[in-house]
Amino acid sequence: MANAFLEKIFSLFGGKKDPESAKKRQLKQLVKELSGNKYARFYRAKPEEADGSLGKFFFDIYRIIAPAQVLMQNAVKSAQLKQAAVEAFLDKNLQSIRERIAPQTIEETAKKIPLKELVKQLEGDLAALSTAFDSSRIEAIDRCYNLILALAHFVSYDFFFLLKKFDPNITERNFSYQPKFAAVRGEYLSDDIKDFLEISFAVDPDQDWKNALRVLKIYKNGMDVVAPDQWNRLLISLREVRKSNILELMIRHIDKNPQWVSQPKLSDEHIAAAYIEGKRGETKTIVDQIVNAKKNAQADVLAKTIFGSADIERTKYYTVKNSELYIKKNFDGFLFAAGLNYLKAFLLDHFKKDIRELCDLLLIRGQWTNIVLSQQMSDCFHRVMGLSDELIAFDETLSDNGENGSRLKASIIKADRDKSQARYVSLILKTANENAQALINTAAQALIGIGKNMKTLLDDYQKASRELILNWKELEGASEIPLAQRMADTYKKIYYFIQLMQILSKAPEA
Repeated sequence: MANAFLEKIFSLFGGKKDPESAKKRQLKQLVKELSGNKYARFYRAKPEEADGSLGKFFFDIYRIIAPAQVLMQNAVKSAQLKQAAVEAFLDKNLQSIRERIAPQTIEETAKKIPLKELVKQLEGDLAALSTAFDSSRIEAIDRCYNLILALAHFVSYDFFFLLKKFDPNITERNFSYQPKFAAVRGEYLSDDIKDFLEISFAVDPDQDWKNALRVLKIYKNGMDVVAPDQWNRLLISLREVRKSNILELMIRHIDKNPQWVSQPKLSDEHIAAAYIEGKRGETKTIVDQIVNAKKNAQADVLAKTIFGSADIERTKYYTVKNSELYIKKNFDGFLFAAGLNYLKAFLLDHFKKDIRELCDLLLIRGQWTNIVLSQQMSDCFHRVMGLSDELIAFDETLSDNGENGSRLKASIIKADRDKSQARYVSLILKTANENAQALINTAAQALIGIGKNMKTLLDDYQKASRELILNWKELEGASEIPLAQRMADTYKKIYYFIQLMQILSKAPEA
């Protein structure tokens, strides 16, 4: 009594300003709180030891969640789990929309209705889906998913490592063995208990675990990751232990830090809005694939009509095959490789041969009554002829020794680890694609001019009274093949080729 009285007097005259004295008093108070705690059996303050009963507490949790440790491996990173969490909150109408915008359904529908109609339907479905995701639905989905993450983090805690400290003979997920839990020095458990407190805080017994477990059962194809009744018992046990603050009191006493407070780890993921955006992206991708498939099919038909085969290789470096290297590394690649390849083939196989001979015959030997029309056709002809050399020169710049090819080769090697090199690759590809597109468009415009003039000449030739060229008879005699047939064949080739270029010269939509 005398000592207690003296301590009280000392505290009145400055003892409160002594941190060490205050800390000692707080630690003494901790001992009292520990001894009076509902779970006082977990910890003996004087020897600073955790009792074997604490080991049993953790073992009882481990027994319940052990199957989930296996079933929920990689769950935190699973896109499939996110999808299941969202779709568990869709009503029948939204489930129908989800089925209609599924890739396989879109592909089947595309075979039955025009593409424009399909796109209109998909836009309507996506708008309805987006509208249905109001704030309450979004909050419910995100809350459920964050509960699932809390469970995933909880079951991933290394209970086995902790339990080995209480019984070195315990084996992982072997519950036929009867463990013998001995007391453990508190200092050996401090970090483990802190980690447990961090992850267990999010396992809130008052939340909607029924829905969370339902989603996990869907995710695991009808298998419970943890038995619901056992999980409910575990939640009750956690609530009681948390309410007692026994684990926090233990840490404060073990670490001699009366002010210590646990820092809980809480997940705050937002997956509902991302789901809508994902469906938009997925839908756009499948529609683009359908469009490209149709475009490629049309291009193949036109190429076979013009060249006799769609398998044409004329360009050397700006090619579809060489483009694959850049596409694999998430660059655009050579966007107009197919178009430029067919352009070179057309120039070599048709324009510089049959079309050139016919144009020479008409422009050089023909006596035109309309000089303006003649000059227009001549200008277009020479523009196309000049493009042949430009195309070859452009293609050569992308060779290993070419200006752009050598720079691309050097930069693509470093692009994965150097953002500046990645930007350089993108810039070179962008410039190359713009130049290739310009070559195609310029050729197409000039060929359109030639085609129009050829059609005008053919119409004039087939008239009883011819007006545009005075010496048609002379030109007929100079042509081994009937002139009308030659002009008609040339016009058709140019017409089909322009259609081919229109398909292949459009840049992909962003």
